[in-house]
Amino acid sequence: MNTPHQKPQSATNRTYLKLHEAIIVGHYTPGHQLKISALSSELGTGTTPVREALSLLVSDQLVERIDQRGFWVAKASRQHFQEVLKLRCQLEALALRDSIDMATREQDRQVIQSLFVYENQTGNDPQSRRQAHKSFHMALLKGCGSSILLRMCGQLHDLNTRYRYLARQSDSYPNRNPGAEHHAILAAFLERDSARACNALTQHYQTTRIFLPDPFI
Repeated sequence: MNTPHQKPQSATNRTYLKLHEAIIVGHYTPGHQLKISALSSELGTGTTPVREALSLLVSDQLVERIDQRGFWVAKASRQHFQEVLKLRCQLEALALRDSIDMATREQDRQVIQSLFVYENQTGNDPQSRRQAHKSFHMALLKGCGSSILLRMCGQLHDLNTRYRYLARQSDSYPNRNPGAEHHAILAAFLERDSARACNALTQHYQTTRIFLPDPFI
């Protein structure tokens, strides 16, 4: 996820974060045209910040730019989900193994704390809960020692989140127990069992596929 660190309070940054959030949660659905003038009015900002924010989202692969036709929310498909899932499982397994190999008690504390924060999110702020969820997953990988790998894992997390929201539309999704899945990963991490941790992490991600509705299954 790109964040213009130089001007954290800039209009471009604020617009980027709002649009990023709206796309992730499905407010703007896959294939939806993102008209600059309409977004400018909706978000109460100028057309320049909107255009710059959309360009950042193109690099995040959440938005597509089509010559002479403008910007569109990136399409969702079974093929794209499978590609994201495969890469995420491979890269995060690599990062998780390295993170476990170099884990410290301080990292253990951070991972436990991040899961506690996520599980104890209250109120009606889904953005904070989603960020806490991402923080837990990234805390597991933090010790891998590669900023490039962590950046790629973070971007894949965001791409996958769109499909997780689609999966939640399934009538059977409430039967899922992600808490148990998280604790299985955590237990293996704390026991320094790389093979079991990677297997639990992979199963956690692959479970989303079960709940994806047509035409994504």
